[in-house]
Amino acid sequence: MAELIYNETGRLLFTKEMREDYTILMPQMLPVHFGMFRQLLELEGYHVEQLNNNGRNVVDEGLKYVHNDTCYPALLVIGQCIDAIKNGGYDPHKVALFMTQTGGGCRASNYIHLLRKALEKAGLGFVPVISLSFGLESNPGFKLTPGLIRRVIYGMMYGDIIVNVANQVRPYEVKKGSTDKLVDRWTRKLIRLFVRGKGMSRKQMRLYFKKICEDFAKIEVAGEPKVRVGVVGEIYVKFSPLGNNNLEEFLLSEGAEPVVPGLVDFVIFKIYNRMADVDLYGGKWIKKKICGVLMKYIENCQQDMIDALKASNRFRAPGTFQDLRRMIKGYLGEGNKMGEGWLLTAEMLELIHTGTPNIVCTQPFGCLPNHIVGKGMLRKLKDDYPNSNIVAIDYDPGATKINQENRIKLMLANAKTMHNA
Repeated sequence: MAELIYNETGRLLFTKEMREDYTILMPQMLPVHFGMFRQLLELEGYHVEQLNNNGRNVVDEGLKYVHNDTCYPALLVIGQCIDAIKNGGYDPHKVALFMTQTGGGCRASNYIHLLRKALEKAGLGFVPVISLSFGLESNPGFKLTPGLIRRVIYGMMYGDIIVNVANQVRPYEVKKGSTDKLVDRWTRKLIRLFVRGKGMSRKQMRLYFKKICEDFAKIEVAGEPKVRVGVVGEIYVKFSPLGNNNLEEFLLSEGAEPVVPGLVDFVIFKIYNRMADVDLYGGKWIKKKICGVLMKYIENCQQDMIDALKASNRFRAPGTFQDLRRMIKGYLGEGNKMGEGWLLTAEMLELIHTGTPNIVCTQPFGCLPNHIVGKGMLRKLKDDYPNSNIVAIDYDPGATKINQENRIKLMLANAKTMHNA
């Protein structure tokens, strides 16, 4: 067993020795994206497994070790990690946990501390927790290098375009399951390319974007256009099937076409906030400069994806991050950035402007920022856009799936009435 080493504050470190024989467990949120992220970490020499355990056990473990007033995503992620260590067949003394940490005034910063506290309560205080952050914590055995950051950006872009085109094809496929098979085929193909060092330049990425669009456009489809339903909200509950009770699957079963804004806007939003902090509150110009360079690079990649979707003449393309910034003017200031901040309202505005006025706003229990910029903005949006049809759905350990689905069905009934009219 590796020697446990602590820093001067008493935090357990992930050491270089651990890197050799420890398995890093990574919580699930976006199956396509995280599958590629896992492989990219493997290529860096880490042993990583993506957690897919779900069910009531996950919720119960979270309730056991996380206060029930804490936000629902934190409860689920921590419950999933502890359930995996206890019941996943791993050697508890040979695993580490992997968690993002943004540094904002939200659960995304507090997960790390909540998780360590939960591990202590569960008698697993010897399990190291690795923070994926920019300078908040460091570990001798894990380095967030510029090369890894660049590769993760490409993985994110491929994940976004695959999910985008798949969502536009899946509701209309003639042969059921053909879209999911192609998603799996392209995911495995991209991972093979990553292993060979391919697909990691903008020139190559543009080529593969074009091929992805061409392949998904070949899937045989039929039927009249279905009611489109946007999904927005707190990032974990918005994307994670565990967090939203398989919301996209439910919408498909009800004859709707789910429209889910991608991950890239959220990442750009988080980087832009660092720049906004300097403008609003002061700070080092070098911080703003570095963030500006990184943000511009990701925005250029986003534009490549948008251009590929438009050139296909088959798929709808999302707007740019700058489009979202323009839309939010007059609604929320750029200082409103806790959680999903002004971005959540901007995503609802973009959906309304692009022909998707029917929206499910996923509200996790305990997420105050999300209730303000989500549910709190619905009246204003309804006043400005009378045809908007938005329902806010609460997700928490005590909420019943049938109650959530019944409320969504009422929204869908209104949506179908307007669609037919």
